[in-house]
Formats: sequence, structure tokens, C-alpha cells
Amino acid sequence: MVKLSVIVPFYNVQQYAPDTLRSLRANARDDFEFILVDDCSRDETPDILERAARELPGAVHLRHETNGGLATARNTGLDAARGEYLTFLDGDDWLAPGYFSQLVSAIEELGCDFVRTDHVQCTARARTVHRVPHGRRGVVLNPRDVILPADRSTSVDYAYAWAGIYHRRLADAGLLHFTDGLRTAEDRPWIWRLHREAESFAAVGLLGVFYRRGVASSLTQIGDVRQLDFIKAFDQVVQETAADRDADELLPKAVRTYCAIISHHLGSIERFEPPVARKLKSMSAAALKRMPQGVLDDALDSMDVQRATRLRRLRRRPVSAEVAA
Repeated sequence: MVKLSVIVPFYNVQQYAPDTLRSLRANARDDFEFILVDDCSRDETPDILERAARELPGAVHLRHETNGGLATARNTGLDAARGEYLTFLDGDDWLAPGYFSQLVSAIEELGCDFVRTDHVQCTARARTVHRVPHGRRGVVLNPRDVILPADRSTSVDYAYAWAGIYHRRLADAGLLHFTDGLRTAEDRPWIWRLHREAESFAAVGLLGVFYRRGVASSLTQIGDVRQLDFIKAFDQVVQETAADRDADELLPKAVRTYCAIISHHLGSIERFEPPVARKLKSMSAAALKRMPQGVLDDALDSMDVQRATRLRRLRRRPVSAEVAA
């Protein structure tokens, strides 16, 4: 039986894929499989993955005929995965040798639905450790209990799918698939659903994922219309949380986080092309009108003056019926 399935989407990462694949080789085990999903790359990535399929133990090579984005590529990998446990890696990141064996040992010892881990962010030559924003380590808890408080960073704000490991029962319950077609913020509805619906989790102080930040081809660096999918993602978070049995408690967190993300994008609006910047403003104004207005009032009252003023000004902006829908 396959112990661990590792789902690794690739898209136009010929410069970084060799490092990623070397680190997978340094983590290979007879009972591990590496599902390499080429999301219709147009550079040399397909050739690199074809070689890896022959040379990397446990490699399974899948290819999309059209580009679907990270969420769709991860779903392709999930559908093919056979492991008792599942995890993710992005095609431009890399791992410490032997990391996955330690990760499997951690979740087997704890016996929970999923485990979250710290990671190392790599920006050029700088290295920074980023930790799960939850203080208790190696203790099994109900993930619903760590969503709050609304005004502090919590585990649902640490939305990196690759920073953890997940038991197959979560996939069987429909909790590990992503919203098809989301081009950015795809981890947000996913991590919220996981924390609302899974039964147990733990955070561990295990470092082994190296997250490459500032890649030119990354959507976090590109100010095009795909960035605006964060609105679809957070609309989903708010809608699903509003239907939760604890909606009164959890909605303030969802709405406040949504507001903070809108404010963040407005604060760096100069990186967007003018038509996209205009669309960002109109779509964000419509999003504010869709939120539960009483909860939104409280969220704005709890924010600092600069962000609250920016959002209140946007809230007053007229919105066409087409954008509002």
C-alpha cells in the first residue's frame, strides 16, 4: 500500500523544477508516490517532468491539455492519489532531505486528521522561518476551536496547503479538493472548510518545506485579472461560514479577514494595470455590499483608522447591478 501521496503541480517553472525534483528524490521511499501534474506548461517543464517520470522513484506524471490553474491541478493529483496520507508541494519549492518521513511519523504518532507545520520562506538569499500561528505544539485539538479570535492571526490565516499532511479520510469526506478554476487564494476556502469540518488536528514544530517567494511567474507577483479571484474565494468563505452552525461566532473572523485582504490589494493598487485596478475597486465595493452589514460594521470599527477609512470610502461607491451580481 502507498503510505504517502505527494501532489506537485508544475506550470512554466523550468528554472526551478530541477531543484524541486532533486528534493523529492532525497525524500523517496518505496511506499511514497509523487504525482507530478503539468498544468499545460509552455516552456521546457514538460521535458523535465518526462525525464523525472523515468528517473524519480514513485513518480506518476500527469498532464493537462489546457491550463486550469493551481486548484484544478491539485484536484487532478488528488483524484489520482492512492496514499493513506496526502500532502502537497508547489513546483517551484523544495524540501529538506528526509522531511516526508518525519511528517508521516508525526501524524501517525498523533493519530489526528491533519497536521500543520512551519516552513522556511526564501526570498532571493534571505531565509525566514514562518510558524503556524498556534502556540500549542504536538497536542491534538478540534480545528474548529482554533479559528478564533477574529482580531488575531490564527490557523485559518496560515493557508498553505503544502504546510501539512492529511489523512485519506479527509479526501474521502470531500474536504481536500479545491474549488476548480480559482486562480488565486484557492487555499482560503479550503483551509476554512478543513477547520470547520475535520475532527482533529495538531501543529508541530517541524521544518522542511522551503517556500520560494518572489518568483516572477507567480500570481502573487503579477497584477493581472487573475488576482481578482481572491473575491470569489472569500465570497465562498463567507457564504459557507454563514451556513455553519456557529455562524454568529465565526462570521466576524471571516468578514474581518476578507476586509483586510481587500484593503491589502487596494494599498498596492499601483501594481495593477489601470483596467484591472478599476475592476478591483468595483468588485471590492460590490463584495462589501454582499457581506452581512452588521458584521461588516463591527469589523470596520475594530480595524485601524487607515484601513477602516479606505474601506468605508469604498463601501460608499456606487455599484452596477452587473458587478453586484
